[in-house]
Amino acid sequence: MQASLVRSIVEAPLAAVDLVVEDVTVTAAGRRSVVRIAVDRSLAGLANTDTTSFVAPLSLDEVADATRVVDAALDSDTRVGNAPYVLEVSSPGVDRPLTQPRHLRRNVGRLVRLRLLDGAERSGRIASVSDLVIVLTPDPAADPAATAAGPVEVPVNQVRDGRVIIEFGRIDEVDLDVPDDELDDELDETDDELGEPTSEEG
Repeated sequence: MQASLVRSIVEAPLAAVDLVVEDVTVTAAGRRSVVRIAVDRSLAGLANTDTTSFVAPLSLDEVADATRVVDAALDSDTRVGNAPYVLEVSSPGVDRPLTQPRHLRRNVGRLVRLRLLDGAERSGRIASVSDLVIVLTPDPAADPAATAAGPVEVPVNQVRDGRVIIEFGRIDEVDLDVPDDELDDELDETDDELGEPTSEEG
């Protein structure tokens, strides 16, 4: 089973549930193959002028739904054959490199560190992402030397890649007025961002 074949089979069914395929790998594991598919939320529903709205990460339930969609698509396609395989579907997680404009757009509101083509680095909180420009707000959490000089514009075509700076204990991300059981649910949803895979055997 080839990764290109898997991608061609699952892209359309996933698009039907507003998901996109970010990566597909197929590796041998004894007599079985391990098929790993990274999926993420489609941005097709966003207006072209919407450069700032929050894009929620996939929840574990949504990844489980994606796994069922992928499993059904592979099972129904005769090109897959009868060779056994293990299917793992996950979201990319916060540690994945940000190499495409869509990766940056999904992380509006997060702290990031960007590497530019000229070797320079820019750090800050993403305020907006358009087709042409990323706007970063300086933040001491990303760069201790940051000042209140104002937002920094970075041309999209000058970005080599980027990384999300993981933040721990940001009190402003949690609503302390909600009941404990609802607060637990909010924290569980935050944990879902880490991209734990769900598995099926084919």
